[in-house]
Amino acid sequence: MRIQRVLANNPGPFTGPGTNTWLVEDEGEVVVIDPGPVESAHMERILGQVMSQTPVGVLVTHTHPDHAPLANPLAGELAAPAFGYAPGPEFDPDIVLAEGSGLTVGGSRIEVIHTPGHADDHLCFRIADILFTGDHIMGGSSVMVEDMGSYMASLEKLRGKGLTMLHPGHGDDMDEPDRVIDWYLAHRRQRHEDILEAIRSGAASTDEIVEVVYRDVDRALHSLAARSVRAHLRLLSEEGRIASAGPDLVVLRTNST
Repeated sequence: MRIQRVLANNPGPFTGPGTNTWLVEDEGEVVVIDPGPVESAHMERILGQVMSQTPVGVLVTHTHPDHAPLANPLAGELAAPAFGYAPGPEFDPDIVLAEGSGLTVGGSRIEVIHTPGHADDHLCFRIADILFTGDHIMGGSSVMVEDMGSYMASLEKLRGKGLTMLHPGHGDDMDEPDRVIDWYLAHRRQRHEDILEAIRSGAASTDEIVEVVYRDVDRALHSLAARSVRAHLRLLSEEGRIASAGPDLVVLRTNST
């Protein structure tokens, strides 16, 4: 089996160096994972790498615009199906994937793992002891989270499963996956407590919490941080650790214990 990365030309504060498009080749067949945004030069680079192989499909970890929009055009060029969890903006899967489903490339089986949290439709793809993580785990940074309870559960799902390498949607490869996952879990638990402490110290809105808890983070990332704060607030409310939050996520009061 051979794994290649083709970096999309979409660097930025939210994407790092750009989206990692992964090509997995085995016994003359190839799959493309996360082709990224629609960009003709990127498509040409992908096609140039796979033209000597038999395409099996184009896989999408989730439907965010830096991962999925090129999938259908590329699948059309390759005369292969596009695979994903569900339709989304600029993406419509030919074959829908779910937890436990899979496909093969050459002699290798690709296992589908549903990992909601960053997005409800997020999937990771496992081949043997290697995991393609999309935005569930990224190289060199934490991630924006929409549903914190689901995200923590999705991280726990991957621990202790014998993985040896993570290929993320952004950033560099990561070995020692369990150590990386433990860091992600610890980071989120610490953020959870930091947000609760900020509330107890008088922060009364999402923006005020971001200013306190993410004061050392580049302000260009504060809009993403606010989305993660809202996810933490929802989980704190579900846990009964804050009494309630209004429609604009202004915290009304905290429990005394």
